[in-house]
Amino acid sequence: MRPHNKEVIKSALQVLLVMLMLGSIAGCSVLKLPGPPPNLYNLTPKSTFSDDLPAIDKQLTIEEPLASGGLDNNRIALHPHSTRIKYFANARWSERAPKMLQTLLVESFENTNKIVAVGRQSIGLRSDFTLKTELREFQVEHDAEAKTFTVRVRINAKLVQQPKRNIVGSHSFEHTVEITDDSGMDSIIIAFDQAAGRVLKKLVEWTLLKMNYT
Repeated sequence: MRPHNKEVIKSALQVLLVMLMLGSIAGCSVLKLPGPPPNLYNLTPKSTFSDDLPAIDKQLTIEEPLASGGLDNNRIALHPHSTRIKYFANARWSERAPKMLQTLLVESFENTNKIVAVGRQSIGLRSDFTLKTELREFQVEHDAEAKTFTVRVRINAKLVQQPKRNIVGSHSFEHTVEITDDSGMDSIIIAFDQAAGRVLKKLVEWTLLKMNYT
């Protein structure tokens, strides 16, 4: 090969290498561009209860609810049908759904002003009872034919008496709220708050009555 041809090939390779490097840098800069952060949402604890709830001179610890993998995160779940799960793209719960529900349960019990002490299991409270729960349903269900959305919240609860760890009660609490307007995520979160509020009210009152009669 002539020296002139070698120089031409070498120059071409150098140009190609520079172009590849520039393309790689440009690609990296595009990947690093931040997108808009998702909107974060939270729900409110229940604060109104039946007037005839008994005062409980006992202590209660609340474990973090169990949940399936599809619900054990901070994504807001959407079920187009019973065998498929999707998530809303630009919305998140402020923390993992089970952790958020644990906080709501603790605060709701405190809001009754009917119990001596209630807390998370992690604080080391030596309790008379433990509340074990499982988050079974916590999603938006879409009926494409009816063009409606329904929020469904269902929690299964077991009340365990300490120290013998006897299950003194087990019950499932469920509530649904249908969304008929199209005002977007705000109306979905309001429906979640309503459905969760009804479930929290029933669960808290059931627990206090069980503790009172045990």
